[in-house]
Amino acid sequence: MSSTFRAGVGASLIVLALVPAAVAAEAAPETIIVTARRADAAARRTVEATPGGVDLVTADEFRDRLAVSLRDALAFTPGVYAQPRFGQEVRLSIRGSGLSRGFHMRGLTLLQDGIPINLADDNGDFQELDPQVFGRIEVYRGANALRHGGSTLGGAINAVTPTGRTAPGVELRLDGGSFDTVRGKAALADADARGDAYLALTGDRSDGDRQHASRAALRFNGNVGVRLTETVETRVYASLNHIRQDLPGALNRAQALTSPRLSLPANIANDQARDIESIRVQNRTTIDLGSGRLATGLFLSAKQLFHPIFQVIDQKSIDRGAFARLDLDRPGGLPAELTLGATARFGDVDAKNFVNVAGRRGARLSDADQSAHTLNAYGELRLKPIDGLTVVAGGVLTEGKRAIANSAAPARGGAADFTAVSPKLGLLYAPAETIQLFANFSRSVELPGFSELSQTPFSVGGTVPPGFVDLDPQRAWTVEAGARGTAGLAAFELSVYRATIRGELLQFDQGVGVPAATFNADRTLHQGIEAGLELALAGWARLRQVYTYSDFRFRDDARYGDNRLPVVPRHAYRGELRIGGDALHLTPSIEWVPQGAFADYRNTTRPPGYALLGLTAAAELMPGVSLFADARNLTGKKAIGDISAVTAATAASAIYHPVERRAFYAGVRASF
Repeated sequence: MSSTFRAGVGASLIVLALVPAAVAAEAAPETIIVTARRADAAARRTVEATPGGVDLVTADEFRDRLAVSLRDALAFTPGVYAQPRFGQEVRLSIRGSGLSRGFHMRGLTLLQDGIPINLADDNGDFQELDPQVFGRIEVYRGANALRHGGSTLGGAINAVTPTGRTAPGVELRLDGGSFDTVRGKAALADADARGDAYLALTGDRSDGDRQHASRAALRFNGNVGVRLTETVETRVYASLNHIRQDLPGALNRAQALTSPRLSLPANIANDQARDIESIRVQNRTTIDLGSGRLATGLFLSAKQLFHPIFQVIDQKSIDRGAFARLDLDRPGGLPAELTLGATARFGDVDAKNFVNVAGRRGARLSDADQSAHTLNAYGELRLKPIDGLTVVAGGVLTEGKRAIANSAAPARGGAADFTAVSPKLGLLYAPAETIQLFANFSRSVELPGFSELSQTPFSVGGTVPPGFVDLDPQRAWTVEAGARGTAGLAAFELSVYRATIRGELLQFDQGVGVPAATFNADRTLHQGIEAGLELALAGWARLRQVYTYSDFRFRDDARYGDNRLPVVPRHAYRGELRIGGDALHLTPSIEWVPQGAFADYRNTTRPPGYALLGLTAAAELMPGVSLFADARNLTGKKAIGDISAVTAATAASAIYHPVERRAFYAGVRASF
């Protein structure tokens, strides 16, 4: 464990220990009844004020299953492609964002408690997020992420931690089941008139459903809030992560469909893994202005990544930043709301690559100092000229720089600067009290990160580009229209969008042992449908369904014509029928992909579709104490769930990730 990590752990624990003590000394105890539902209601009002696709997922929606990753939490969120690759590794994409990225995450702004956790070059990871900690998750698709400064094609996902005012006093949970899986949680919350605190410790271990897929993690999340005056509150957050994950890797088509338990010998021999030590500390201070609110804060993140794959990637990163946001109601006496904000992120990475010798460092291949900053300044005016109609106008100014100095491989060094503006115009109309119609037109911009700009040399068409590749930002214009609301027994949401993209950042796997290469496509098209429907069939039955249609393709490309882009299937459906009440309920479910996505840019092959059946059940033993059971892939279906894109797939292409094998889990939770 690095000295930086140890120092950060100590500092954060001291802060979290001292602040509650100070609060207790200054404030008299007082009974305060503030529930999580009140916080959820405020978040839902934000959703209903957005002229586009936004979803609010509360913890109640995934508490009766083994929530290992964001896939488990966002399974019933339209438009989100969260496909498990293995264990906690998930391909996370919205509207085709970063769809060809076979590792980490690109094209989305990931936030925890409203503060970005992406690195300063805008790439990110989600392994540090444990769904069982969060009270709710907010999903802002596309330009609807403007309120959080998001300007990418995919939008933003904000995971919100409970506070001492919204969480139960004590919460305990223990899950376990197939593949020697054990997960636990212990959380404590407390509040008085002047302050509150929430502390949560979670642990996870599993052998995984494939060879060389074991994992273990210990995570701490906590926050402490202090009311400095009647109008000023400050809150300190801390997150610590100790993560160990073996990586089984991809298989060829035949292996994935017949022997999904396998891991390729090279993965085992090289002990491919992802080990993470990280700490994140952030502060948010809010000031009630009467007619609005000002929020400001700072954040600091230190991360150590040891990642033996085709080489040993050894990185130590420090990211820091600041943000400010001003929300005003009726500025200048207008029937309107105004949001102005800015987020600045700065980061440095000490990035080294070594020859992989059975999972250990061999000869040094690369030694780079990477530095980046990304600045987003944004504004949004929501004007209400007449009752029921809101006109929304805004935009994001993005400025970024990426610089790499590589002492071991100078050709892979270089620098690039970027500046872009992303405007947005939207309409929101409520023809009835419970129904909203919306439309918006927006531009998105996505800047390349370190892994796109500094590439291992490769050969395509007889050319060998330099290690530092001068890529352009990805730009898109998107039009979206839809509706949401309730009518009788039905609650529904529907979004239809069409994004025309210039310079889409696409990647393709070059084969075993060679990393992916990135290029700017000329013109591509992403269009689709995102739909959700929930029916309250009776007092004891609820049918929930989501459907996503994804039509992603090249447009008159010199090499690929109008071929479809690989990875994401055109049709994806999930449904579940909850039978029973809070005391006892049974929920059968289905995940159906009628036809697999193409595996390559030439559209030569695609895996077969599949249907996976599941079943969950839960029973309340006494107030605050519940049992649950979660059965997955009941028929033992062998299918391909995710793909790493290639130019032209062959029978030997190891690019396929099988779906999770049949598994059974159960758990008990208690809160009081």
